[in-house]
Parts: sequence; structure tokens; C-alpha cells
Amino acid sequence: MRTFKTVFMRGGTSKGCMFHKEDLPADRAEWDPIFLQAMGCPDPKQIDGLGGTVSSNNKIVIVWKSEEENVDIEYLVGQVIVGKEQVDYKSNCGNMTAATAPFAVEEGMVPITEPITTVRMKNMNTGKYINVTVPIDPETHTFAQDGDCHIAGVDGTAAELKVDFLNPAGSKTGMLLPTGHALDVLEIPGYGEIEATILDVSNPIVLVRAEDIGMKGTELPEEINGNKEVSDLLEKIRGTACVKMGFAKDLKDATDNQPAVPKVGFFTTPKSFRDIEGGSVTEEEMDICARVISVFKCHKACPLTSASAIAVAAFLDGSLLQKVLGAPKDGQETVRIGHPSGVMTMYPTIVKDGDEVKVPGVAVQRTARRIMDGTLYIRN
Repeated sequence: MRTFKTVFMRGGTSKGCMFHKEDLPADRAEWDPIFLQAMGCPDPKQIDGLGGTVSSNNKIVIVWKSEEENVDIEYLVGQVIVGKEQVDYKSNCGNMTAATAPFAVEEGMVPITEPITTVRMKNMNTGKYINVTVPIDPETHTFAQDGDCHIAGVDGTAAELKVDFLNPAGSKTGMLLPTGHALDVLEIPGYGEIEATILDVSNPIVLVRAEDIGMKGTELPEEINGNKEVSDLLEKIRGTACVKMGFAKDLKDATDNQPAVPKVGFFTTPKSFRDIEGGSVTEEEMDICARVISVFKCHKACPLTSASAIAVAAFLDGSLLQKVLGAPKDGQETVRIGHPSGVMTMYPTIVKDGDEVKVPGVAVQRTARRIMDGTLYIRN
């Protein structure tokens, strides 16, 4: 057996293994077999590993000190694809971004400033910069895990982390609108035309109206995942956008080789529903009701990077979201997204310079927790 140091952490509504880059083989070609064994793939049940059978519980984060000026930490996110011998590095994970900052604090990788330490990070999947504020315990002089911040989809409360994605537009394509349009009409094989907004904020995503695919928009993940007709349609929509963005040559290539980019989501006007724990989520609590598919399964909350894109799309003139929801009210600064676990509040900063739209940042409130640290055993 080979052994590797790892820390298992929750970040937001995701969790996974954190590694120091220096603890991994110098040859990156050796990484994937380690990460696949760590999570128990390709077995979809993941009995022989730490994976939790859904994409949000199959994250890998590799962290190291940065040599770049004004950057403390660089990190790379790997998405282990459940049921496959595949690790995808094409996109960032916003939730695990929230875990990376306190990990860096706890591991002594950044200088501590009390009562708040701002960890300046660069995501190496996208080349984008993120600042995360980490509260410091005055007694231990490290991450203050306890607090009164509650986020939807996570039991209990913890210390508040503010995750600010700086200039997140064009993370993979270099453009806020990869097609050049705020509203596209996609030709879906076997279905016909459907309106969509395709944008690249933190991660690329394609968004469609729930009613246009025969959904209400309030369905929970189990119902969505069990609807083969809708799941197949959403994958065709995602694949069509993937080809249009230049990530794949055809729908099969998109499914086989680009399962994580772009994401696909559907939305509707604010509507009341019961969350996955049976609690009441009212239409008055939200500005938009949305569901996001991540690697073929409906996310139990809303991926943070997808929430960033949804929030920007809501402020984007001519987008499908504005066509359905109308323009934001004067003075509105937040977008409240209703998702299967509750409501998430996003803080997009949008600057309009003539016809050009700039996104200096999108911030969100998150929590994180170190669950376990120890030794990972990998078969030779």
C-alpha cells in the first residue's frame, strides 16, 4: 500500500479530499489513479472509497503556496465522475473554494490577521481570482469553526465565510457570453427549438425555462433524476450548448468527454415548494426558483459557481431570465435563488459600460468544516 496525507472537508454543500501538492507525486499522470481509488471509482456505489455517490461529494482539491504577487494560495479542483474512471479538471467548485481558504489557514499556509484573515486565492482550473474572508478564533489563533451562520442544505450553524469571486466572467471561454448573445435559440435533436441563455461566470452554464421542458421548476432531485425523458432532454440541451461553445464536436463527445462543462439548469418564477427535508420554502423568500444538473444528476442545492452565473443572468439585459422574470428592481443588489435545499443569496456586482457588461465580482455567504484528517491508503 502507498500512503498519502489528506484532509476530508465540507465546503458549502460539497465535500471531498484536500491534498498538499507537495504530498502528491511530481508526475501529474500518477494523480488520477490515486483520486479514483480515494473515492472508490469506477464502482457507482463507491463502497471501497470515500465518495458519496453524487458529484457534490466527490471533490478533490490540490493546494499549494503561490509565488504570484498578491496571491497567497493556488488550488486545483478535480471532479471525480461517479461510476467512471475519470477525473475532470475543467471547472472550479465554488463550494470547495470555501473549504480551501480555512484549510490554508489551519495548515499554516498564510499569515494570520485577527479577527479576520482574507485569503487571496487563484483557481488553476479557470485562472480566476477569489478572496475569502476567514474568521479567526482569538484563543487558538486559527480558523474559528463555530458560529451562527446557517446555509441551506447544511444542518446546524458554523462560522461565516464570505467568498468573493473576482472578475469571474469568461472562466473557460474568455467571454461573459460565449455565443455573443444574451438569448439563444438552440436546435435540439428530436425535440426542436428551445430558448436558452448561455453564459460563462465562474463556470459555463446553459439555462432554460422549466415550462419549456415540461417541468414546474419546483421538482426535487429524486423526481428529476427519475424522469428519464427530461434527463435525456437536459443532456441534449447541455450537449448542444457544449458543441456551440466549442468544447465538444458532437453530443456523444459532450456526454463522454465533457460531462462537467457546461452545467445545465432550468428555472421559473418564484414558487413555493417543500425542500428535500420537507421544510417550507415560500415564493416570498426568493427572486428565482432554479434547479441545476451537475454530471447527469440534479444537485441537492445549487452549485456555487452555477449560482454566480444565475445571479449575473438575472441582471443581464436581454437574457431569458429577464424575459421571464422582468428586470431587477431599482436599487436591487442581491439575487435570492430558491433551490432544492432552501434559498441562497448572491451578491453580483454588474457594471455597464455602454454596450459592454463587466462583472467585477460575485460574492456569497458559505460555511466549511474539517471533518477528518489522516492517512489515505492506495493499492500499488
